[in-house]
Amino acid sequence: MRAERYLIFALLFLLGACSPKGKENADFPEKELEKSEKQLSLLLDDANKEGKNPRTVTADGHMHWATRDNGSFDWTLGFFPGSCWYMYEFTKEEKWKEGAIKLQNQLEKFKSFKHSHDLGFVFQCSFGNAYRLTHNKAYIDVLEEAGNSLITRFNPNVGCIQSWNVDRGWQSKRGWEFPVIIDNMMNLEMLFELSKNTGDDKYRKVAIAHANTTMKNHFREDFSSFHVIDYNPETGEVRNKHTAQGYAHESAWARGQAWGLYGYTVCYRYTKDEKYLQQAKEIANYIINYKGTPKDMIPYWDYNAPNIPKEPRDVSAAAITASALLELSEYTEGKYYEDAEKILHSLASEVYTAKYGENNHFLLKHSVGSIPHNNEIDVPLNYADYYYIEALMKYKNLKSQQS
Repeated sequence: MRAERYLIFALLFLLGACSPKGKENADFPEKELEKSEKQLSLLLDDANKEGKNPRTVTADGHMHWATRDNGSFDWTLGFFPGSCWYMYEFTKEEKWKEGAIKLQNQLEKFKSFKHSHDLGFVFQCSFGNAYRLTHNKAYIDVLEEAGNSLITRFNPNVGCIQSWNVDRGWQSKRGWEFPVIIDNMMNLEMLFELSKNTGDDKYRKVAIAHANTTMKNHFREDFSSFHVIDYNPETGEVRNKHTAQGYAHESAWARGQAWGLYGYTVCYRYTKDEKYLQQAKEIANYIINYKGTPKDMIPYWDYNAPNIPKEPRDVSAAAITASALLELSEYTEGKYYEDAEKILHSLASEVYTAKYGENNHFLLKHSVGSIPHNNEIDVPLNYADYYYIEALMKYKNLKSQQS
């Protein structure tokens, strides 16, 4: 099966190489990674100078740091260290390894933080990539403590890891009791990796339970997903199907669709359970075939936003989708490969990629954090850059297997 898959990829590669732009396309991931390395070198200089992890840019054009002056938690803390690890993997230059270690050391203190579901984002992107590339056992110790903290939020009555806390902030005003957001699928990779690396199956069991419950309750008949499912923590019954960052409860928030696609692709990677592969394929088909998907495949921030085509695009959703589709193509005999290619070429265009030295040294423009919260609208975001680099690395590696 593996040999057949590589043969299909090789045929796709050869067909592309015969086209007028074949050579250009063959070099595409390396060229874009080289451009990214130059731009992110400037951002690394900024980060080292301030001793902080960058997150985004404010409305008045200033840097907004994920590293907060009051020392509080930020769910995006791990993305720039993760980008540095990918740059180290690509260039083998020590400055990237040193920068990643220095910046991820800032977030190690949160390994025992039990008040957020986002520990997978924070630690898998940073310490997870660190272990993958260095095999330093000290990183497993950090990841294990983070994983133990994360699974304290698992409720066996519900079968899910709780997302937001409901006793503080704007979340306390929504009437929720046990909210679970589709984003939470992204925190399962850390748990699967922990079981693989420690031999302790408890992490994997939580990840599978969460994935199964989410599959049952988060998705509509067309395989679009709700953003928030609120459960009764005592009985596990669904109380509400809501949104928080999308246009409406029944709408399809773009980044949420991408989170689901990526999450179930990862679940299949670790379990080889066909139901996860089928779920990922159905989500991918929904995203790709949605009637309102723009020609360049960079989605509007919500598929059902009221003022399309005058609504903002969300580049972060596209970057996540591209990364997921490339992996999914490996499990589907090359299907989705060309869709991922198209997204990456769109992202690399001057419409979405910043010129050298601009965009406060972030790579991509035009992402959206949360329009309902009037927060991070049409700005660069560290996680958009992270998943874009990840996708380029996957693309490069697939092409190297084809040649």
